[in-house]
Amino acid sequence: MMKLSVLDQSPISKGQTAEDALQHSIELAQWAESLGYHRYWVAEHHNTNGLAVSSPEIMITRIASQTSRIRLGSGGVLLPQYSPLKVAETFKVLEALFPGRIDLGLGRSPGGGQRTRAALTDGVNKPLSSFSRQVKELQWFLNGTIPKEHDYYGVSARPHTTTNPDIWVLGLSERGARHAAINGTGFTFGHFINPTHAVEALTAYREKFKPSAGLQHPKVNACVFVVCAETMEEAEELALSQDMWLLQVEKGLETRVPSIEEVKDHTFTASELEKITRNRQRAIIGTPEKVYQELLRLENVYQTDEFLIITNIFDFNAKKRSYQLLADYIADREN
Repeated sequence: MMKLSVLDQSPISKGQTAEDALQHSIELAQWAESLGYHRYWVAEHHNTNGLAVSSPEIMITRIASQTSRIRLGSGGVLLPQYSPLKVAETFKVLEALFPGRIDLGLGRSPGGGQRTRAALTDGVNKPLSSFSRQVKELQWFLNGTIPKEHDYYGVSARPHTTTNPDIWVLGLSERGARHAAINGTGFTFGHFINPTHAVEALTAYREKFKPSAGLQHPKVNACVFVVCAETMEEAEELALSQDMWLLQVEKGLETRVPSIEEVKDHTFTASELEKITRNRQRAIIGTPEKVYQELLRLENVYQTDEFLIITNIFDFNAKKRSYQLLADYIADREN
């Protein structure tokens, strides 16, 4: 059966606050669990007015305490800005608190502009090219297997736990896939950001995969924008806020989600309409049947049975309904 999971960026709709968005994330996670979603990941963003979570670790703790079964994780911690030991320790504590439910998703993104990144690293120049080395060291810290010749020999992440978080690397290209493959982690393909290099990335991941202490065989999921409604007309209307939001984010103008009314009042330029058309390649919009059929197509292309669904629309109740319609349809279709 197709596995459905959630990626939540905790978007703030215009007219609402960060506090509202964070409470919505808790409610959505509980809703997703009740619908049978497999995992719930929260994203990390900095210096932005429209995405509420700058500390996924705190949100994971809060949501895990309000749920009982669904896996919780990061999508993902921006490792280049941080110490691998500190990240390992944080997720060891999470694993101790919620055994067998924690995922550690890792991203290579700088986390924002040059000033934002400098502030995150306290002015230390940490090259993004160190990412793969950091992933390897993080695994060593988790497992207590730092080689004797390493400067950090004898250091392991505490507390000691009988299990470790599952590690995933998020990526869009062959480079990202290689980071996951050579370190033996799961690989999350970001279809919702750019699906262009999917086949090359996933082929590289599977061909270059090396087993690790945490994972013996390649493991893939993919993240896709989805807006689902009972009719195509309703789905298209709901998606207007996501269309406009993506335009604003890409222009660096605004990251709060606009209302449908605001979008309808906007006069789009030819270039904006062209960009919306291109962005729709990152999304599936339609009835439950249409969304399911498109996911089946991607399942065949990506050779994965799990999709992380991200829905950034203005109306929170319509967002919950979107997740419900899809989950109910797949359950009825495949059971």
